[in-house]
Amino acid sequence: MRQYAAALDGVKAQSTDISAGRTVAGTVNALVAAYVDPHSSSPFKAGAAETQRTRRHILENFRQAHGDKPLFSTDNTGRRTMLLTREHLQRIVNEKAATPFAQRNFLNTLRALFKWAIKEGRIPEDPTLGVTREMAKTTGYKTWSEDHIARFEDRHAIGSKARLAFALLLYTGQRRSDVIRMGPQHVRGGALHVKQEKTGVELAIPVHPDLAALIAATPSGHLTYLTTTIGSPFAATTFTHWFRRECNKARLPHCSAHGLRKAAARRLAEAGCTAHEIAAITGHASLAELVRYTKAVDQRRLAEAAMAKARTSARKPTGRFAKKAGKVLQIKGQK
Repeated sequence: MRQYAAALDGVKAQSTDISAGRTVAGTVNALVAAYVDPHSSSPFKAGAAETQRTRRHILENFRQAHGDKPLFSTDNTGRRTMLLTREHLQRIVNEKAATPFAQRNFLNTLRALFKWAIKEGRIPEDPTLGVTREMAKTTGYKTWSEDHIARFEDRHAIGSKARLAFALLLYTGQRRSDVIRMGPQHVRGGALHVKQEKTGVELAIPVHPDLAALIAATPSGHLTYLTTTIGSPFAATTFTHWFRRECNKARLPHCSAHGLRKAAARRLAEAGCTAHEIAAITGHASLAELVRYTKAVDQRRLAEAAMAKARTSARKPTGRFAKKAGKVLQIKGQK
């Protein structure tokens, strides 16, 4: 109000940056405030909306714990020395012991922050260099098996919102942030047109007949297929918690929405699709990620092909040996 009154009197208003009066130059607070500032040169604002939300949450927690601490000291000659060292950051990362996923997100966020700070000349060196995740690596979100898929379908009937959400995830292979925005207006020429929120990649995914049948069987009068109880579109986090409860109802506590994206890639691999064909559906830019999704499928298929070649090229066994081999492979109770 004081600025408004001053403006009426022809006096230029002062900066309205809410962090300007609360931060001290050279501290964690000041660096984070500059990084998330929409007017800065940082790459923060260029990320997808969901990525920004996740990283902002991480950075705000980092500020709350260490905000008033100085990042470096300056001697009489102007030489700067980092006070936040690699050892300090390694200890902080080690304390993020909830999950390997939390550690990875935390470290990736800080690496982006300090890489920008080095480029801008705000700090003398990058304290994240050499910092590692101490927890054992995992395979990430659990891929749904066919048994998991069948169990969910048995629990949630055709026509229910849970069944439609499940089908959109499984038959499109998209992330939750893309599935919650899908609606009738995106279906054109027998394909579901998607612009991925995270990557900006535009895809035209042919609508699977089973998905088309489920969409037709599920009541909808909105611009998105999936809505909350009050008829509004889902937020990504809200959808995650809701779908988690639907999985629990089907006795699938370890399965998730993202696991269905991996299951879609697995099914495509089992059908004999190449990595490039799978990427045309899922939108993966990195084929290395698809290789990780489909590694087990490829191993089994290649092993069967190798054994088939071995059977045709090897000489036939003697009659006595063949009989013994047959007994080994014979299923008990069957001929």
